[in-house]
Amino acid sequence: MKDWVAWHAAYDDPSSSLSARLRLVRGYLAAALDAAPAGPVRLVSLCAGQGRDVLGVLPRHPRRAEVSAVLVESDPANAALARQAAARARLARVEVREADASRVAAFADALPADVLLLCGIFGNVSDEDISRTARAAPALCAPGATVLWTRHRRPPDITPRVRAWFAESGFEEVAFDAPDTQALTGVGACRLAAAPPPSLPDGPLFTFRAA
Repeated sequence: MKDWVAWHAAYDDPSSSLSARLRLVRGYLAAALDAAPAGPVRLVSLCAGQGRDVLGVLPRHPRRAEVSAVLVESDPANAALARQAAARARLARVEVREADASRVAAFADALPADVLLLCGIFGNVSDEDISRTARAAPALCAPGATVLWTRHRRPPDITPRVRAWFAESGFEEVAFDAPDTQALTGVGACRLAAAPPPSLPDGPLFTFRAA
């Protein structure tokens, strides 16, 4: 099995694709918090890892006191590291849950999300699971919510299909970044323009492939 703690080491290399992806995600997350309606903001991050995207933005963001965040991560070591980082930053309204993020029941009480992060998922699941998750996303969101997602662009590059799946599910694309040809990083941001469905999806959203 992949060592998911060691996997995070690439974030510390400024030249790595993960570092490039993290910079983009943090930028879009800060913008999504800026644009969220006045008042409380619900943030949910699935397969959050060590929470470097959320925990790299919230401590210095002017709306940090309005944001309640639930970070869902199944790896015990990464969940513990995220919890420690949130505590060091005095982010009392950030909860790290050691749970299976594919199961909506694990975070249903934190919904609907005003900001939903689906980062680090789509490169590790089947195309069918990506489509299922994109189509389920409206049910996880509040009206006008922002969804951030990532997917590498190695051949066959399916990011055009992912963008189409979100569009077909009622999202308007805010941005899609494919910054260079070497890192093959793809980061998408979209906003829910349709009305969310009345019920949450049944069954798992995705299944991680064996590493």
